[in-house]
Amino acid sequence: MGGSDHLDRFAQALTGLAPSDRLALAVSGGPDSLALLLLAHAARPDTVIAATVDHGLRLEARAEAMMVAEVCRTLGVPHAILTVEVADDPAGLQAAARAARYAALARWAAGEGAAMLATAHHQDDQAETVLMRLVRGAGIAGLSGIRRRRPLDGAPGVELVRPLLDWTKAELEALVAEAGLTPARDPSNLDPRFDRTRARALLAQGWPAAARLAAVADRLAEAEEALAWTAAHLAAARITQGEAFVSIDPLALPREHRRRLLLAGIARLAPDRPPRGDALDRLLDTLDGGRVGTLVGLRCDPGPPWRLTQAPFHR
Repeated sequence: MGGSDHLDRFAQALTGLAPSDRLALAVSGGPDSLALLLLAHAARPDTVIAATVDHGLRLEARAEAMMVAEVCRTLGVPHAILTVEVADDPAGLQAAARAARYAALARWAAGEGAAMLATAHHQDDQAETVLMRLVRGAGIAGLSGIRRRRPLDGAPGVELVRPLLDWTKAELEALVAEAGLTPARDPSNLDPRFDRTRARALLAQGWPAAARLAAVADRLAEAEEALAWTAAHLAAARITQGEAFVSIDPLALPREHRRRLLLAGIARLAPDRPPRGDALDRLLDTLDGGRVGTLVGLRCDPGPPWRLTQAPFHR
């Protein structure tokens, strides 16, 4: 296990994220998730359960899941193989597989009564994510990268935690090699069609440094938390909701605060229709220009105050 220093480091991170005893793990069979399995089992013996998702997209997937099952049997960790079907998705195959994977893991973790599901995302993953989102023009929330913890969609009461975000991939690979395990290798990680593969290749050259990008994500996550806290207080003071309308007072606020108030107001009338970020920015420009706008089925009058109502239906 790389010595007590590694175990103490992991246990400390896990305690801060997942204080409950029962911990569910997502273990694909790759080096990162096998390292997570080894560390979690060493830190919390007899309290860990694991699952492997078989997407059915590669012939090797079932054998890889069985390999994880055997490692878990050797460690005495209860293990489940979750078989899913990946539907077509306009966002692409990887997005569809990710959605199916998390949905299956959410059902499994909730069914097992686990309060926490841990995944093996690490520092290199964080750097790749920040780089990809930077290229796509993401804002503060997007550039905050992978969150250390968040509620797990589809599993009320279960949190998704990432205790390895401060570990490099090289460190995790070394732990698995030391344990004498041969991890699975997903060939899609080398497919240049995927943005993440291109980001990984760029980072492998040493610039920008993965550790620096991960540090940026941490700083921006703190900024995002502060902005969200302020926005919640502003919403309580500046948003009025009636039976069929929302009124927003945007006066004398910075643009980002106006943007977040507008998003909060839309969420009150159309909670199932979250707008895209670029569309929200265009609506904000429209209102700032004193013009009426529409978005996600809502009419937005510039006022002030801004007034949001359901847009009339046109045949």
